[in-house]
Amino acid sequence: MTNQSSENASKGSRDEAPMGLCKAAVLLQIPLHKGKPLRNVLQEKGLLEDFLKRNPYDLSTKYRTFSTSARVASEPLINYLDAEYYGTISIGTPPQKFNVIFDTGSSNLWVPSVYCSSPSCTSHPRFNPKNSSTFKSTKQDLFIEYGTGFMIGVLGYDTVWVSDIADTNQIFGLSTMEPGYTFDNVPFDGILGLAYPSVSSSGATPVFDNMMKEGLVSKDLFSVYLNKIEGAGSVITFGEIDPAYYTGDINWIPLTSQTYWEIKIDKVIINGATVACNAGCSAIVDTGTSLLSGPTSAVTSIQKAVGATLTSSGQYSVKCCSLPDMPDIIFEIHGIQYPLTPSAYVLQSKTACLTGLQSMDIATASGDLWILGDVFIRQYYSVFDRSTNQVGYAQAV
Repeated sequence: MTNQSSENASKGSRDEAPMGLCKAAVLLQIPLHKGKPLRNVLQEKGLLEDFLKRNPYDLSTKYRTFSTSARVASEPLINYLDAEYYGTISIGTPPQKFNVIFDTGSSNLWVPSVYCSSPSCTSHPRFNPKNSSTFKSTKQDLFIEYGTGFMIGVLGYDTVWVSDIADTNQIFGLSTMEPGYTFDNVPFDGILGLAYPSVSSSGATPVFDNMMKEGLVSKDLFSVYLNKIEGAGSVITFGEIDPAYYTGDINWIPLTSQTYWEIKIDKVIINGATVACNAGCSAIVDTGTSLLSGPTSAVTSIQKAVGATLTSSGQYSVKCCSLPDMPDIIFEIHGIQYPLTPSAYVLQSKTACLTGLQSMDIATASGDLWILGDVFIRQYYSVFDRSTNQVGYAQAV
């Protein structure tokens, strides 16, 4: 497949400043990679006590599919504070339900287990292999390190239900230890990785690879739509591209590495000037990262160009009333320009406006790595095609 257009991707409309607020924002409201504790964020928003008392979403009645054969299946996702998007899967016979992040930035599936007594486990549902007639144990250990934490566990096999797709004999991790607070008091229980097998811990076959091998999906691709409305409305579709979630053409971008979903950014432009990636740079498309991350020097240049100022908490804020006058941040990728309007890259609340960019220096053989997280994916419907090893982008509705 090739790019279908050299024109700029369509721009979304700009939001008005919230409640006419016009002052420097200092509220800390930065969601971080793969479930960094939300405790501080929730406390400052006055939501922690309420969150700990309730289970706000019951996803058990929200499954839907496109076909009775389940070769195309759509899994609803819940948007929690624009920080995490998660959906429900089931494991075992009879099924045991878990909320997981569908994460294109990792490759393993794991959930808490009854073998784990860490607070992060006991505060969530735990898989009990004794209650599943189809579970098969192994003697393999599992260790997975993320940007903000890690888990330790063991591997086993069982049937995994994703929407109406029954992925039989799927290897997955049962956590035995989740140290620290990384996964404590977050609305998801585990993670379902959707990157390539080459980056899978302990050589475990990823869920989507098993689906393809068993012929469970009509096409060897999946697509993601993330909205900005808290609660329901976002979706991940396995085996198909759903035209209901985008407008215009899908532009295709070849992968530069079949590890993560890694692509090349040509340059980053603000007000007609290149402010980052002058000679191109590598980026991964990561549904498990809340923000848009890049090297410190480049992100600092972007913050300066959009008029953001550093707060005492180490975050960058803007005056909410200045959004209509702020510039777009344009990512040129494979010859196509993808603008992020201020309403896309600024995180707004009733009292504060912070940029959705963070500095993260990740050195690789191909240079410092960028992460195109949810801030970017919310604007562009994203297709992950394993048959052609490409990512497709179209303007999200």
